Amino acid sequence: QVNLMESGGGSVQPGGSLRLSCAASGYASENFRAACMAWFRQIPGKEREGIAVLVGWAGTTIYADSVQGRFSISKDNAKNTLYLQMNSLKSEDTATYYCAAAQGTRATLVASEYNYWGQGTAVTVSS
Repeated sequence: QVNLMESGGGSVQPGGSLRLSCAASGYASENFRAACMAWFRQIPGKEREGIAVLVGWAGTTIYADSVQGRFSISKDNAKNTLYLQMNSLKSEDTATYYCAAAQGTRATLVASEYNYWGQGTAVTVSS
């Protein structure tokens, strides 16, 4: 059973930066390296939005247009931890951010493709 635990959320002013972490347990080390893992975010009343995915030994990444060039997804295989570095934050980035992992290995930002979810961490961007 894979368990995911996010941390690093908080409040920041527009233009600021935050780094989210997602600690994964239940993976063998080689499986974590190959896993398809992603970050999603959700605003109350709206659908969960996939914003960044990282998959496979080559570390293939895909970003949503809304965060391209500002956010960066990465992982530390030694620590079984996924990260989301968020720079140049805007008020519209305010949301609850979720880490997710898929049993498959296809890079996708579609929420229904993911089998495991963290509990979420809140990010507020406001002056």
